[in-house]
Amino acid sequence: MSNSGIHFNISERKVLLRIFDVLSILLVLYIVSNWFDFDYFTITKVKWTWVLVLILYVSIFGTVFELYDLQKSSKIEKIATGIVFTGSTTVLFYLLTPFFTPALPDNRFQILFFYFAILIALFLWRTAYIIFIVSPRFYKKVLIIGETSNIEVIFEAFKDSDPNYKIVGFINCEVDKTASVKFNTIKEYGPKEIREVIKKENLSEIVVASYSSENITSEIYFTLIKLLEEGFPINEYTQVYEDLMQRIPVQFVGKDFYKYFPFSRNNQNKLYLFFNGLFDVLLSLIGILIGLVFLPIILLGNSIANRGPLFYTQDRIGKNGKIFKIIKFRTMKENAERSGEMWAKKGDVRVTPFGKFLRHSRLDEIPQFINILKSDMSFIGPRPERPFFVKELSQMLPFYETRHIVKPGLTGWAQVKTRYASSVDDSLLKLQYDLYYIKHRGFFLDINILIKTMSTVIFFRGQ
Repeated sequence: MSNSGIHFNISERKVLLRIFDVLSILLVLYIVSNWFDFDYFTITKVKWTWVLVLILYVSIFGTVFELYDLQKSSKIEKIATGIVFTGSTTVLFYLLTPFFTPALPDNRFQILFFYFAILIALFLWRTAYIIFIVSPRFYKKVLIIGETSNIEVIFEAFKDSDPNYKIVGFINCEVDKTASVKFNTIKEYGPKEIREVIKKENLSEIVVASYSSENITSEIYFTLIKLLEEGFPINEYTQVYEDLMQRIPVQFVGKDFYKYFPFSRNNQNKLYLFFNGLFDVLLSLIGILIGLVFLPIILLGNSIANRGPLFYTQDRIGKNGKIFKIIKFRTMKENAERSGEMWAKKGDVRVTPFGKFLRHSRLDEIPQFINILKSDMSFIGPRPERPFFVKELSQMLPFYETRHIVKPGLTGWAQVKTRYASSVDDSLLKLQYDLYYIKHRGFFLDINILIKTMSTVIFFRGQ
């Protein structure tokens, strides 16, 4: 079966954004250098390093300021701030590294030409992207086949993950439909209408979302086999979920869990672990030095608006279930849990005025570099949880203790992708991200987390 629909996958759109960010900037700079009295940045074979450094800065700062977040990139008002920050920081760093970039021009208007050329290029390209790529003509249209009890969860999960991913309908695969739950947000089709829907809606793929293959009727089963033989894409829900959401849907993983957890070989890779340990030591030393710089401010703030001990220690669960003492700057009132363990939450009244600043700026985490030097923690990994909550959550959430097969981290995939856990539902969400990290752990994912952590600190997203 031919599929004439055109769509871009998430990875393709991110690559497209990066490539055309650079191309649009280089094109506008080339036009400006030929039409105006601008010679600060010229594209020649001799000066190829100038172009390379500019590409590097745009890519790094574009990531830090979230230019490649597809949700934000779909609306110009959401991406505008990121464009301005990216352009400003890129120009600033470009001017401050004259060994690799052109010497500062005598005419300072050259800098303004350079700055506004980059901003105009990014705004023009991103506007074109929104008009032409983020439009219904490029939607990835999908039909879901599964039990109706799952449809609402699946629909809500996919709705916010990708603006170009559109579920056009679903087919109830249950044999007994008398007890089915009705879901009116998307249209329900009958098994005999599969081919008709594919042609009518110009579908890109079918996603099978069933807890058990035994629930799929023989009629649907043979139709799917025939479509697969004709080359039509048919994918399993958990894999699509993982690719779109970058987390593992543990709530849909059953007795055949081993299919979903082919954990990264880097968890046992000695070369990766060596460099990971070296990276931990170097970053910890840098972090402690930064902490010493901020220490006078922290001491002053603590004495005025956070009276009491400066440091706070607490039992946490580490690798292989080992308990260790985590060290933090205290952000809560003394004896904040005199009535027993409590979830920390946004707007927690136990947090002191100066404690709020420490949390939002992430400065309260600095003492944990000592834990990293002691090898209790790594810089990147699942956040260590308290024994009381580990015991509680492991009884409610499947595979929760799987987080402990790697060292806990100061930052991690869950920390940069979602909010602070203040409930079981939040912990389930964080668990999905943690398991994704363990499954895909590697240098590139670690670098991605490091850059996103910078975004978290810059935008004061700490809680």
